[in-house]
Amino acid sequence: EVLKNLNKFYKRKEIQRLGAENGLDARLFHQAFISFRKYIMESSSVSADLHIILNDICCGHVDDLFPFFLRHAKQIFPMLDCMDDLRKISDLRLPPNWYPDARAIQRKIIFHAGPTNSGKTYHAIQRFLSAKSGIYCGPLKLLAHEIFQKSNDANVPCDLVTGEERVFANEDARQAPHVACTIEMCSTNTPYEVAVIDEIQMIRDPARGWAWTRALLGLCAEEIHVCGEPAAIDLVTELMYTTGEEVEVRNYERLTPLTVLDYALESLDNLQPGDCIVCFSKNDIYSVSRQIEARGLECAVIYGSLPPGTKLEQAKKFNDPDDSCKILVATDAIGMGLNLCIRRIIFNSIVKPTVNEKGEKEIDSITTSQALQIAGRAGRFGSSFKQGEVTTMHRDDLVQLKEILSDAVPPVKAAGLHPTPEQIEMFAYHLPDATLSNLIDIFVSLSQVDGMYFVCNIDDFKFLADMIQHIPLNLRSRYVFCTAPLNRKEPFVCTTLLKFARQFSRNEPLTFDWLCRHTKWPLAAPKNIKELVHLEAVHDVFDLYLWLSYRFVDMFPDAVLVRDIQKKLDDIIQIGVCNITKLIRASQSAAAPGTAEAVSEDFPLSRTQKDARVASDHHSAASTEALSIAVEAAGLRRAKNSRPSRLGSRQEDVKSYGRGSLANRLLREGLLTQEMLRQLESEWQDQHRNGRYGLGSKRDDQHSSKETRKNRK
Repeated sequence: EVLKNLNKFYKRKEIQRLGAENGLDARLFHQAFISFRKYIMESSSVSADLHIILNDICCGHVDDLFPFFLRHAKQIFPMLDCMDDLRKISDLRLPPNWYPDARAIQRKIIFHAGPTNSGKTYHAIQRFLSAKSGIYCGPLKLLAHEIFQKSNDANVPCDLVTGEERVFANEDARQAPHVACTIEMCSTNTPYEVAVIDEIQMIRDPARGWAWTRALLGLCAEEIHVCGEPAAIDLVTELMYTTGEEVEVRNYERLTPLTVLDYALESLDNLQPGDCIVCFSKNDIYSVSRQIEARGLECAVIYGSLPPGTKLEQAKKFNDPDDSCKILVATDAIGMGLNLCIRRIIFNSIVKPTVNEKGEKEIDSITTSQALQIAGRAGRFGSSFKQGEVTTMHRDDLVQLKEILSDAVPPVKAAGLHPTPEQIEMFAYHLPDATLSNLIDIFVSLSQVDGMYFVCNIDDFKFLADMIQHIPLNLRSRYVFCTAPLNRKEPFVCTTLLKFARQFSRNEPLTFDWLCRHTKWPLAAPKNIKELVHLEAVHDVFDLYLWLSYRFVDMFPDAVLVRDIQKKLDDIIQIGVCNITKLIRASQSAAAPGTAEAVSEDFPLSRTQKDARVASDHHSAASTEALSIAVEAAGLRRAKNSRPSRLGSRQEDVKSYGRGSLANRLLREGLLTQEMLRQLESEWQDQHRNGRYGLGSKRDDQHSSKETRKNRK
């Protein structure tokens, strides 16, 4: 009887309204009620006044229970007692006011808008070089390093500042008037004559967009030169309107023609010098590069997790007209940061894993912006190729690629924001017992932003916060560790951060000898792909050490020694990448026949051949993240967003392949795990049985929907 009345209490609109007035939104109200119900139903005894009320509600007075419910809610959500203060702290509606130094001057904003290879960044950099002082803010270490090099070569002293590195132009380590930095590292307190913000469209990035917002609103420069896609013009103009600053737009056209071919490559036998095959997974990189070299051709390889030095060496090898390497196999890492002499871009696929605004992983067609960024690398101005070409590997992808490239790039609608350490510290003052992960959750749930902004995805931050929660650290140090730039899909790097934090908490310096023991340095050249992947992870560990060394100098004292061995490791990785096909062969000979690594020499595979190949080893650490993508997210979303022509071919695919081979293809492409396959089969049988006997119900549908959402997350 009590349980029935408690549930009636929960469903009362009046009670929900009272809860909202006291700071309990729908999510908190639900969690508080679950806890309250459990407390009442499972406690051996309750207070006398609550006991009386429970008797009364059996007579129908359920509203009288609210004061007891609210008291319980405040015990499990202490922030309810200081909600007004917390709302003020998490009010993100006026970001321009966070930068009083920038607001104290009248800045001139110049937007250089144009596609890839239009000279927009070149003109901004020329103004940067002619200024008395300047700062360049780019999205990649490679870009910052390029401007650093170019500036010093032009006899304009320029420092380099990245998360892991500080290089001074002056030998006495005096600060130069110019600096090239990764955008997260820019100073909003130092005055400059000119600032350049590159790739401004990344202000919409779900994870890093906050850094572009901070630079745009906060840099103290007389002139701000913004470079990027025209799609960001309206948003930048609106943001600058709130600061009282006008935007001058300079439009640029592409300097060399770019042609979308009317035919697909279809076979690697049709490759020509200057071709670049773009893949969206490492497995495809390995497969394609081996098929190319099996045909007696040499290819360079570039993908995201390679160290910057190795990427530059591979680019140099491909660009060198005297080198026998004339083919490049790369991921979309070539989209920015590397100058490459590419004649023709060939998309091996036009779908790639993405992260949506909720932080969920999805497989979807590449966007128009991504396609233009990659395709635009062909026929670079000043290279040996006076025009660029773009096509696909498979014929049925070409129609959709043409549609994607012909679409207008959707306008950038909002700029990213991220809670500052000071805001989190103020939250912690009011909620001293909350974990850092909970503080972030509460901050995001209470934060108020206007329509021009959004709060960036903080899943990586929360992942690290939960991982080191048990280690005793002060809040500021804990916050720094949680902002460390690492790939959480790399177990070795994550466990190293954990060890760093544990040693740090004991006030024991992380020495060079300790790091060498942990990484088993010195390391030999890789003999197979697995060893190459591990070397890349070790390189990331060295990066992590260097990043922390600039934030905790005393505790990470051997940055110079670590940088030296990192350069040696870079050379070792370069040897591995140059011999990548040998490593693939070694990996395949060690693998059992029929596994994903046993790739046929005949490439490109026909659709039927692809479907027949089952990737049974997709449970590796690198692919586990991709496998967690739900089939619903991949299939339904792709179907929803696909153009009609593509949708038709998809339906034909499903008809022609049959159930078994479709499952194999989904397994191979990383959209499905064996466990998910078993669950789908079980659900399909249940639904078929229920449908046959008329037993299906709305409740079953809801349960199935919940399970699907759970898998998707």
